[in-house]
Amino acid sequence: MQYLYPLVTVMIWAGNNVITKAAAGRIFPAEIGFYRWLLAGLLFTPFLLGPVLRNRAAIKPIVGKVIVLGVLGMAIYQSLAYYAATVTTATNIGIILSLVPVMTLGMSIASLGTALTAGALVGALVSFAGVLLVVSQGSWAVLIAHGVNLGDLMMLVATLAYATYSTLLKKWQLRMPPLQLLYLQILVAIVALFPLFLFSPKTGLTANNVPLVLYACIPTSMLAPLLWMKAISTLGPSRTTLFFNLVPIFTALVAALALGEQLAAYHFVGGALTLGGVILAERWTTPLRKKTLKRAA
Repeated sequence: MQYLYPLVTVMIWAGNNVITKAAAGRIFPAEIGFYRWLLAGLLFTPFLLGPVLRNRAAIKPIVGKVIVLGVLGMAIYQSLAYYAATVTTATNIGIILSLVPVMTLGMSIASLGTALTAGALVGALVSFAGVLLVVSQGSWAVLIAHGVNLGDLMMLVATLAYATYSTLLKKWQLRMPPLQLLYLQILVAIVALFPLFLFSPKTGLTANNVPLVLYACIPTSMLAPLLWMKAISTLGPSRTTLFFNLVPIFTALVAALALGEQLAAYHFVGGALTLGGVILAERWTTPLRKKTLKRAA
């Protein structure tokens, strides 16, 4: 039963990658990005506004940090994904997103004093090679001649934003109830995305796109964070993080079934390299500095 929490979460995230792609052409990126957080904020408000107001004395000193987290993790990350989906595939989105654990580990080494390990170094190189293989469509000549697809590039930036968000969340260790922190970040996202929504073209909410907005809001924005927090409290952060590696696999399968996306050999090889690099980074924990010190001695 305890493994259902992270498993259902990664299935929701994989589904969201497919929904992100399915939304392209049915609703403008700025619209779905704004509507999902607006609806989540409205649904959370009756339950969380009172507790947040009562906790305002503790919240006031960390408002600036909450704003940074909301902009990075809620506004920039998902908005870029919606724009990326207009020119890249859900499968590519899933594979590129699997870089988040490696990027987060690299940032933790740089900013949190986490020890550099052999797995982190080798895993980062292997994962990066896997993503390069995917974005080059299996041909280095294509990559050199045409560069990186704009959608893939936007997903790389989105992944970097989310890795930065994850690192700051760990670094700052904000002492407040997780649900209140999530609610405040949602409010930040609503405010941050409103100008983009206001001045962007709109299709309006229709029977064709409302289900997409509802999925992006309720399972992805509300249920998944709760399940992930429950998984961390039950299994611990290390074991829970391993389930993140299933996101690109589930995404590719659902995208093939629901969207008819064709899986090429470079998807399998690149995805395997990316996942292999992440697993190396997480499991091969031999510190490099100790070896250096022994040699110096």
